[in-house]
Amino acid sequence: MWCAAAWLGDRGVVEGVRVVPAGDGTVASLEAGVPAEAGDTVLPGVVFPAAANAHSHAFHRVLRGRTHNGAPGSFWTWRESMYAAARQLTPELYEELATAVFAEMVVTGWSSVAEFHYVHHRPDGSPYGAGPAAAGSGTAESADGTDGPHAMELALARAAVRAGIRLTLLDTCYLGAGFGAPPGPDQRRFTDPSAGDWLRRFASLRKTVADRFPVSAVTVGAAVHSVRAVPPGALAEIARALPPEVPVHIHLSEQPAENEACLAATGLTPTGLLASTGLLTSRLSAAHATHLTAADIDLLGGAGATVVMCPTTEADLADGIGPAGDLQRAGARIALGTDQHAVIDPWIEMRALEHGERLATGGRPQFTPAQLLTAGTAGGLRAQGRPPAGLEPGAVCDVMAVDPRSVRTVGSDPEQLMYSATAQDVTDVVIGGVPAAHRGRHLGLGDPAELLVAVLGKMDGAGSGASRSDSHTNLGAAAP
Repeated sequence: MWCAAAWLGDRGVVEGVRVVPAGDGTVASLEAGVPAEAGDTVLPGVVFPAAANAHSHAFHRVLRGRTHNGAPGSFWTWRESMYAAARQLTPELYEELATAVFAEMVVTGWSSVAEFHYVHHRPDGSPYGAGPAAAGSGTAESADGTDGPHAMELALARAAVRAGIRLTLLDTCYLGAGFGAPPGPDQRRFTDPSAGDWLRRFASLRKTVADRFPVSAVTVGAAVHSVRAVPPGALAEIARALPPEVPVHIHLSEQPAENEACLAATGLTPTGLLASTGLLTSRLSAAHATHLTAADIDLLGGAGATVVMCPTTEADLADGIGPAGDLQRAGARIALGTDQHAVIDPWIEMRALEHGERLATGGRPQFTPAQLLTAGTAGGLRAQGRPPAGLEPGAVCDVMAVDPRSVRTVGSDPEQLMYSATAQDVTDVVIGGVPAAHRGRHLGLGDPAELLVAVLGKMDGAGSGASRSDSHTNLGAAAP
């Protein structure tokens, strides 16, 4: 594989880089300042490490461009539209939807994703692989694997393998609707009866995935939905019981109302509560962390935790601008995620991280180009518990090539493409040393837009009998 130019870490962008991948998908060797040889795969433009998506909810892609009807709303009204989308999911439909979303990620430059997954059970809360549906088939698992234990989780795993993206499946503990509140009707399929029940299901899922998928393709991590969805005693139980090598993720202080409820119920901020229960360690990744106190920032930084910023989602949901710069200076690691997929574009997420800091501080720049790239690549891999990727011997050979001569990028310093490039400029994506995408087309699945058209059409009236226009209103309208 010969790169016209490539980002080589501290050396910056270097011309004429020839890479030899090993059989395991890592970089066996590389030379800089050399010409291509006969038979080389040639990557024009500038080659960077592939992006690592540290926070995703695949089914939220349904809502893109459909929640802005002009009525006043907030994160909490947007959530009602999300519940409407979740009600429609079956294992078969979710596999098709996730395949399309993961393919979109691949062609835009992401080679791995941490999927924060909480749609575990049937809509009535009964587990897959048990009850009348399974009994009617005469087996605990249907022939296609869509009605057995972990049906939804395995659907996501199959989707990732089909799309060729590396998946860290974050199986999420979700026990209630709020402090002392039982789950509501729309949350029943998210929840387990107790932390102990979730831990047993989590252990079973880890074994099942390990038995069926290579670790380079699919791994299982843990997540706690939020401090409002899991009581303090359960948080402590989870902290004690999870194996030390398992990455742990949580939504943290995304909304001021969460902080207020936590203070009223426990006398602590959400970050303080995590620290008191033993969950705040270097293996923790906190998504959003938008509304933090100075003490919260010191706690997250002192623990060496990762904070996953999702700038386009936080803007779309009017969450606010999190203190990314202060967190990094305090010792926290910064990663990036696409969350609800208002945008799936690593370059825009990098730039939005920097722009948010500029808006909040009135100064420019706040993050160097190298720091932005690290947030979009190595930061996400750390959050997933995956090894480094890029162009250095021994690293995983996951890279993306960017056109420096498009109408958006022409004239840019190659080492400052973070400030001008978008996913439209990603010409090639290589995963494990093997070409995966070229100029917006997935080399195995074709145009992701066509996949999305097919599956979104199936969701327009699924389970409701609504017309196309009625279902658009159902999924897109924010409640007043």
